[in-house]
Amino acid sequence: MIIDCHGHYTTVPPGVRVFRALQISNMGRPKKPRFAVSDDEIRASLEQGQIRLLDERGIDVMLFSPMASAMGHHFGNAVISRHWTEVSNDLVHRACALFPDRLTGVCALPQSPGVRPAESCEELERCVTELGFVGCNLNPDPSGGHWSDPPLGDEWWYPLYEKLVELDTPAMIHASATCNPAFHTTGSHYLNVDATAFMQLLESRVFEDFPTLKLVISHGGGNVPYQAARYRALCLMNKWTPFEEFVRRLYFDTTVYNEQAMQLLVTVAGVDNVMFASEMLGGVTTRDPLTGRMFDDNKPCLDALAWLTDTDRGKIFETNVRKVYPRLDRALDSRHAPAAAR
Repeated sequence: MIIDCHGHYTTVPPGVRVFRALQISNMGRPKKPRFAVSDDEIRASLEQGQIRLLDERGIDVMLFSPMASAMGHHFGNAVISRHWTEVSNDLVHRACALFPDRLTGVCALPQSPGVRPAESCEELERCVTELGFVGCNLNPDPSGGHWSDPPLGDEWWYPLYEKLVELDTPAMIHASATCNPAFHTTGSHYLNVDATAFMQLLESRVFEDFPTLKLVISHGGGNVPYQAARYRALCLMNKWTPFEEFVRRLYFDTTVYNEQAMQLLVTVAGVDNVMFASEMLGGVTTRDPLTGRMFDDNKPCLDALAWLTDTDRGKIFETNVRKVYPRLDRALDSRHAPAAAR
């Protein structure tokens, strides 16, 4: 089986954007507007988008979450964020129910600048225990490029880590859009957040205090593979956990989009800590003139690494994802169980 651990519902029906526009226009009196999107609209939005591409590219299952840039944690207040997050997660749940053999839910969290991460625990638990989601996306910078909250190593985040461990649920580090004009959302902000999150964790006690916590650094780890020697040096200079040991405490997706970067990622992070992903449909929806493929058609980049064994490929394409997302096994098994046994 080939499992894509990083996908977003970027092809939402027009009614979703209408809902968001109405919510924004009534920001002074927060409430949930009517959400008028039919199952047929959801089905159509996916059949010509993600589902078609999964079929074309030979991918069996995608972990599916709300639009990342549209999480909009920096926008409005905590009530606005909570309402929008709940609606977005419910929409993903409906999509997964319509395509149960192809999509498995990963939730957004109702984060907001200055609001304690503990306030996200209720929605996380709802999505995992009631909706059957297998993970969540965690934004280290809800301010959208201003970094106004404490770093990930601060105990500010600990109640959320405790809930993740309790639920045996991983978090993928993933920013939302930036409101800081110094950054481009997909070209710099996302990658800055990935690298900054790695550094915040490196100089923290998080994995000493939460040894079973599972965190995934998206977008191939930002600059981590490319700057591995810099991190190694910092670990030696500061007597931190050696880089080679610390990097194995995290997991990385493969959204790097060329063979050379893929080789560096797998070499630095290790076969046991890399999971296949395309971020489809995401920030690189254009064709590469060098290969003739769409940039996010990422599987051939792994296929090109001739030195990987069949066992290595099995880990990257399937086994590691099942290990990091232990609820995925139960989700997939329940969907394929005979009706009489359910």
